[in-house]
Amino acid sequence: MNIRPLQITLAILKPDVVAHPHIVKDIRSMILKHGFLFVKSKKLHLSPVKAADFYEEHKGKFFVNRLVSFMSRLIKSYHQKSSCMSDMNTMYIGMLICLSSGPVWTHILAREAAIPEWRQLMGATKVLKTIYEDPESIRGKYGLTDTRNCAHGSDSEETAKREIQFFFPEFDVSKWYQETEPLFRSGQVRFDEEKVEHVPVLQNGTAGS
Repeated sequence: MNIRPLQITLAILKPDVVAHPHIVKDIRSMILKHGFLFVKSKKLHLSPVKAADFYEEHKGKFFVNRLVSFMSRLIKSYHQKSSCMSDMNTMYIGMLICLSSGPVWTHILAREAAIPEWRQLMGATKVLKTIYEDPESIRGKYGLTDTRNCAHGSDSEETAKREIQFFFPEFDVSKWYQETEPLFRSGQVRFDEEKVEHVPVLQNGTAGS
């Protein structure tokens, strides 16, 4: 019998939801209830440059400037220091830029048909429409605008591979499929709430590293 491996995708929870821990908790619960497995998770801040690099494929689309601006918006408390920016050294400017963006959660999710299933769970990009047509989706429940729309998901296997590499350069996709995917597919994993990841379960019932 030909056994199909699980598909993986890149999921991002954006600053508009990460700012509210109870919403993050609700969304993670939705993800788990829909059969997704958390392969890897990472919380980070996107600098304006990093955000622009990530959304490079959207160049030319009308919403790219709003999207990048939102994901890396400046902390208001630093606005008063803007007149001093010319006197700051490059390293300090870089530090301020990194601190200026809101935090995001990035996840590698796995399940059968992970890419279309995650996009369906997120809901359509047009939030106002989604609130009425798909109110049980993530964007239907928590979306605010077309840019403050809670989450991001890869739209193809090629995109998923590129986006996973962008946020998880240390993650070896081939090695995971060879060594760990069979454990995920057979249910030999448990959810570690502290890591926000599913981890393999050893034969004695303990979790592996």
